[in-house]
Amino acid sequence: MVANVAQMQERNPTLTDLERIFQAQKAAFIAHPMPGAEERINQIQRLKPALLSHQDAFVAAVSKDFGSRCPTETRIVEIASLLETIKYCCKNLTRWMQPQKRNVAVNLKPAKARVYYQPLGVVGIIVPWNYPYFLALDPAIAALAAGNRVMIKMSEYTPHAAEALRSMLAEVFPEDRVAVITGEADVGIAFSKLPFDHLLFTGSTAVGKHVMAAAAENLTPVTLELGGKSPVVIHESFPLETAAERISWGKCINAGQTCIAPDYALIHQSKVDEFASAFTRVVSQWYPSKRNNEDFTAVINERQLSRLKSYLSDAKDKGAKIVEINPAHENFEGSGKLPITLVFNTTEDMLIEQNEIFGPLLIIKSYDAIEDAIQYINERPRPLALYYFDFDMQRAEHLLTHTHSGGACINDTLNHVAVEDMPFGGVGPSGMGHYHGHEGFLTFSKAKSVLIKGKFSATKMLFPPWNRRIHRFLLNVAMKNPNS
Repeated sequence: MVANVAQMQERNPTLTDLERIFQAQKAAFIAHPMPGAEERINQIQRLKPALLSHQDAFVAAVSKDFGSRCPTETRIVEIASLLETIKYCCKNLTRWMQPQKRNVAVNLKPAKARVYYQPLGVVGIIVPWNYPYFLALDPAIAALAAGNRVMIKMSEYTPHAAEALRSMLAEVFPEDRVAVITGEADVGIAFSKLPFDHLLFTGSTAVGKHVMAAAAENLTPVTLELGGKSPVVIHESFPLETAAERISWGKCINAGQTCIAPDYALIHQSKVDEFASAFTRVVSQWYPSKRNNEDFTAVINERQLSRLKSYLSDAKDKGAKIVEINPAHENFEGSGKLPITLVFNTTEDMLIEQNEIFGPLLIIKSYDAIEDAIQYINERPRPLALYYFDFDMQRAEHLLTHTHSGGACINDTLNHVAVEDMPFGGVGPSGMGHYHGHEGFLTFSKAKSVLIKGKFSATKMLFPPWNRRIHRFLLNVAMKNPNS
């Protein structure tokens, strides 16, 4: 086994760097295990000017990885969102770090109970390709806020974005504080096997299982941000033009390559055609052409493009109706792009039904009654997000309380992830654990329970020998029927 590891390291020097950086961060944490609030805030605030000065390089790098990535989307969804995260964490961090007072039972008084929030140590973050900057730095900021050291493994699908981020972070932090790791799948596998104090993975459910299995060898706690098929439900009373606009936003941004993008829409059977027409109108207005339109993002690479095309051809062969939204009648061959496409009459044996879409395709389904839509959702794996369109809050509350999802929006899509003061995370097949804001601080901290006693201790009354009068009295008080 040792020989095999040595051979792997000889073939790929990055694996040697991986172990060296991990040990350096571990040693640095042991030497300085509890940085104060001022130090942590200072570290996080350093990111703001760095992000602003590197934003053009970030935009260019990720567009090169995608072939064409909308610059405005990168600035808004990734860079501006991170600036908001920095602002929110710095504003609240001192309060989060304060030990919390807890109550103590009468037999323990006058003791004090406190919960202290302590850094875990070295946190590993495995980043997907779809939002390489936000999904690297948002959890990294939470980990730094909790006082940890951070190692970030970037996706091999976005090498230019990875290098841009590595270059920026090298200017801001020493390697033993924050380090970016690049490399292919073998480096990712080795990364997941390091004995981190916490490991956060964002990506597919299938890969998440392997990451969790690798982490289990070291009893490393994990946060898994996965995905799944996030549904949209539109009540028949909701204005369809409004629904079409808000759903188009969630589906078109990053060409649908978003873990919380709408995957399928459940629409009342009497409104299906009307919604499809409204959706087509909106998308056509926003993107009258797509091939050479920098506002419309390409699919990340040929592998993902082939996957999506295979979903469409498989669905068509099995009887689905395919409606491509292509107002300019463009040929997309060789462009790396795929038009927004509606898919009707799908069945369970189709690939598009069996897998998360993660691209510019949207399944359209009908329902007879809202309870049918709820049942359909509940019969399937729990999604990362759920979107319900209805101005009647009583019905909305009913749907929310009778379904499970990682998060939800009422009358909107995607934007719940932009609320830094709410936790973000999946449930069941769509993930475990959560981060963002205060929940991120808690995820990357150890909540240590501490009982503090002074000179007097009421516990002395419980000392042996047993069955003294005081013991009988205390037991009578403790066991007394509260209803008597």
